[in-house]
Amino acid sequence: MLLKDKVVIVVGVGPGMGQAMAIIAAREGAKVALGARNQAYIDGVARQITDAGGEAIALSTDVTKSDQCVALANATAERFGRIDGLVNSAYAPGENGAFEDADVEGWANTIDVACLGSARMAQAVLPHMKANGGGAIVNVATMQAQKHLPGGSLSYAIAKGALVTASRQLAAELGQHNIRVNATRMGWLWGEPVRNALQGIAAANGTSMDELVAGVSAGIALGVIPPEEECAKSVLMFVSDYTKMVSGAVLDVNGGEWMAP
Repeated sequence: MLLKDKVVIVVGVGPGMGQAMAIIAAREGAKVALGARNQAYIDGVARQITDAGGEAIALSTDVTKSDQCVALANATAERFGRIDGLVNSAYAPGENGAFEDADVEGWANTIDVACLGSARMAQAVLPHMKANGGGAIVNVATMQAQKHLPGGSLSYAIAKGALVTASRQLAAELGQHNIRVNATRMGWLWGEPVRNALQGIAAANGTSMDELVAGVSAGIALGVIPPEEECAKSVLMFVSDYTKMVSGAVLDVNGGEWMAP
């Protein structure tokens, strides 16, 4: 098992890759703490994990609140004895559209959740990781920070771009404590959220879902929209001991749609 006996916090557990990461982490042997604002939803994910024989706790967490981040970290350490890994996947999507019409002041909330929220969680787990002799933090970013998506959310791309920069800065500073910090830039993730989004676009444009999916897939080297479960495994790799000597890295997970220079 890739994560046998590790204790991992996954923040931003929703009906997409966040849920997949939590479930797969448990399947790979980790004890998992789930954080998101919707307590009822994460309770359901935690039940899936425990019903399958795993161990999990769930605590409603708003990452814009430092005290709630600390509460999640402390509850995890109290229940499982330590914290080995943190996966920061919380985000606020922001508004779609052109910059000319953008509500620039409204970007603050997206940045607060996606970037500053990850920093708050990193601060919250830091004392526990230092006491445990190290750990791994993975910040989930987006391909949009590198490849402009016409009509996409500028605030989301900017927030996640800042998160990548923060990851490298923290990697340099926290390495002395044997704490690794890496980032992943995700492309399209085939699952319920993207499926619903594409269905809405297809309906609005009067095109078929098959045509739309084929058009997106044509721009991806592997020829498919990457399944969220497979992408979740790439993120969790950074929590595992197979990447003990990797810190400050940014991994593009997009099926080859964007290839970083």
